[in-house]
Amino acid sequence: MTITQLQYVLAVAEHKNFTLAAEKCFVTQPTLSMQIQKIEEELNILIFDRSKKPIQLTDIGQKIVSQAKNIVNEADRIKDIVEQQKGFIGGEFRLGIIPTIMPTLLPMFLNNFIKKYPKVKLLIEELNTEEIILKLKNGHLDAAIAATPLEDEKIKEIVLYFEPFVAYIPEHHASFQKEEIEVADLNLNEILLLQDGHCFRDGILNLCKNVSDVDQSNFQIQSGSFETLIKLADEGLGTTLLPYLHTLDLKESDKLKLRNFKEPKPAREVSLIYPKSELKMQIIDALRSTIAGVVKGAIVFQNVQIISPLQKRA
Repeated sequence: MTITQLQYVLAVAEHKNFTLAAEKCFVTQPTLSMQIQKIEEELNILIFDRSKKPIQLTDIGQKIVSQAKNIVNEADRIKDIVEQQKGFIGGEFRLGIIPTIMPTLLPMFLNNFIKKYPKVKLLIEELNTEEIILKLKNGHLDAAIAATPLEDEKIKEIVLYFEPFVAYIPEHHASFQKEEIEVADLNLNEILLLQDGHCFRDGILNLCKNVSDVDQSNFQIQSGSFETLIKLADEGLGTTLLPYLHTLDLKESDKLKLRNFKEPKPAREVSLIYPKSELKMQIIDALRSTIAGVVKGAIVFQNVQIISPLQKRA
């Protein structure tokens, strides 16, 4: 059997469809089917149950796919070893970034990184945390930038910085008169939230659950952008919380409505995450050092309380 054949097996296992798997592997469907059939004949077993729709792995097929992932990863590692030995930092690198980090962090480091490492072809994709984890495990991303800790044993994390939550409180609100606020001042039933699926939203829910029980059925207004939440707050529909870096680009008139939390400030931990296979570590290290260099001056908070980005199940 060959590495290419194992890659075909992994593609069918992921997409549960021979035609779609062939498209993703850039081969014809008969070619892919024939190569998989060769492996099955060589091993004298069936990897896939073709009688089911969508196609399912057989019991032995599940074990083979698990081992095939390890073999393909280790084959990639050989190329990685050679490139590291040569001191080569280049090639295609697929990076995922969550939506609440992408617009603020990416402009801070991208230009510096491209100039310093011109041989790296960055393919950047905006994804939520759940999508990132899935793509990292399936080998469709090399690394990602997300809020952590994720508590996933198959993923490694390098902490980049701690980013405090900042309250946006319009003039008509009672807490506007305070110079600093406490978590106890928050009323979750009046906080405008991002849509479900954003880990920053889950962080706010976790933060407020430390205060008291809340009735989540009262949430009526949810948006996909901080800009919309700010405008709704200005219209008297509530307050909201923002990540610190997002506040740096606000208009001066809007900055007057920002209120920092008393120490320890609630904050999210932002990390560079990657699979335990640790492929392309030379590029991951280059990303880490580049980002650390640009955020060092922008974020200097130390006395913080890390809020989990994970949605807590009842």
